[in-house]
Amino acid sequence: MKPIASLTLRNGTPVPILGQGTWNMGESSAAASAEVRALQAGIDLGMTLIDTAEMYADGQSERIVARAIAGRREQVYLVSKVLPHNASERGTIAACEASLKRLGTDHLDLYLLHWRGSHRLAATIAGMQTLMAQGKIRGWGVSNFDTDDMDELIAQPGGDQVLCNQVLYNLSRRGIEYDLLPQAADSGVAVMAYSPIEQGRILKQPALKAVAQRHGVTPAQVALAWVLRRTGVIAIPKAAELAHVQANRACLELQLNENDISELDAAFPPPRRKQPLAML
Repeated sequence: MKPIASLTLRNGTPVPILGQGTWNMGESSAAASAEVRALQAGIDLGMTLIDTAEMYADGQSERIVARAIAGRREQVYLVSKVLPHNASERGTIAACEASLKRLGTDHLDLYLLHWRGSHRLAATIAGMQTLMAQGKIRGWGVSNFDTDDMDELIAQPGGDQVLCNQVLYNLSRRGIEYDLLPQAADSGVAVMAYSPIEQGRILKQPALKAVAQRHGVTPAQVALAWVLRRTGVIAIPKAAELAHVQANRACLELQLNENDISELDAAFPPPRRKQPLAML
């Protein structure tokens, strides 16, 4: 099994292009041990980027991650997010400190504004800068920002330090290809794709199943390989079971050909005009 390719962020930090999401983890105490084992297995397989958020299960997802990374924090690129209503200057700092406590660590590698709210971007940036100066985060970014939001952000003092924009991107949600992906490439901002298989809703689509059958893989692996074929994109699928983790990792062995891409384009057409940013 070949190593996972990496993407180098604009601060010089390399991160794997395939990581692990944790949305909906921590919802059930009965599932907690299996979720911890799945995350640990993913780390073992090189999927060392783990994404979580204070919102997920009201902080319980972060506690699951804490159990998974205990004793191996240095192996992990750890991402969490601040809720918009907490994203004032002081609120951003306090929320990060609470996340750090739940995660059992003294720093985050990347801290994201979960989506845009009523607090001024300048205030959120100031909080992020304070956290960086204190060593509590190594970098910051945003999530669910459209092109105009990114333009406004980068125009703010310190806004050009943004490393990443985490957005919804998969075969059925291709709107960002029209403008946001090119904008991100031009500005050196990484794109992190959440829900890269649309939470499973696209997996029975006939063209996706046909491509998978030709390659002897699953539709989910095709969908993930399709997302990851693009330069500058990181995918963070969630897997709460060992077999699912292993299947996600194996998608990197899949090389889609021109016929595959054409067939998927016909079934999931690329955007021809600006579309509102999709969110889940």
